[in-house]
Amino acid sequence: MPAIPTLSALLDAGESLTSDGALATELEVRGCNLDDPLWSAKVLLEQPGLIRDVHRDYFAAGARIATTASYQATPQGFAGRGMTEQEALDLVALSVRLADEARRDHLAHHPEAGPLFIAGSVGPYGAYLADGSEYRGDYALTPAEFRTFHRPRLEALAEAGADVLACETLPSFAEAQALAELTRDLGVESWFSFSLRDAGHISDGTPLAAVAELLDAEPHVAAVGVNCVPLALVAPALTALRGGTGKPLVAYPNSGETYDAGTKTWDAAPATAMAPAALADGVPAWQALGARIIGGCCRTTPADISAVAGHIQR
Repeated sequence: MPAIPTLSALLDAGESLTSDGALATELEVRGCNLDDPLWSAKVLLEQPGLIRDVHRDYFAAGARIATTASYQATPQGFAGRGMTEQEALDLVALSVRLADEARRDHLAHHPEAGPLFIAGSVGPYGAYLADGSEYRGDYALTPAEFRTFHRPRLEALAEAGADVLACETLPSFAEAQALAELTRDLGVESWFSFSLRDAGHISDGTPLAAVAELLDAEPHVAAVGVNCVPLALVAPALTALRGGTGKPLVAYPNSGETYDAGTKTWDAAPATAMAPAALADGVPAWQALGARIIGGCCRTTPADISAVAGHIQR
């Protein structure tokens, strides 16, 4: 495959890219039971070909970024299945290969679709806990503990060929600091996106302006934004981030439903004048606020991403 430009090069040139949508939702459609602490990462063990199929579907829908099935794929999580650290990291690397196989297949049939990117998903420590704490940020590790937890997966994703690391659904300022240091040390391009307490604060209560200022100083960070948040919070959160950074912004909210971490169920969000009626309806406003990577998170589908791609002004 010919060399592709870096993500930051395209973003800095003013290009906008459609990202993919929910992986787990599509795996469940294909019959996977994800009621498991490993969530979609368990499919790397059981039916990896299904993950490749989902990536293909999102590329066919118009996505230009495939996010790997590594959000909850950690040595600590796989240790519960009796796996060694190296076996776990081999599965992390497999998540990149599956996305790359889907990319190569799509480009073989649609060479005009490129460049396409692989984002290595780096979920927060709270995702490993599998108790919904990525939406609360109510865990406390030392900087060294955060680095020890995240470094092996970051290295495995980078060595396997991920084009960018997607440090996503981050609820903790301290964790973001540790990840910024790690990605800087590894020399890997990244984006950082956060879960929210409200329109002005990430889940642990840190103001979005402080998060933006932290990451604005990191040249390897290609974009900053929010993910897995309600549709109504995207525009005000992007506005708050824009006050602290000139970097491109990223937004991939959920479908508009609200997640109950206690019951692990989704409920329809109450209607509000601030919320777009559907994911794609928010795209023009989000682009006007500086979003250059736009996709979907939980409960979004290839049909949603196709609609987003139709609204993106490249």
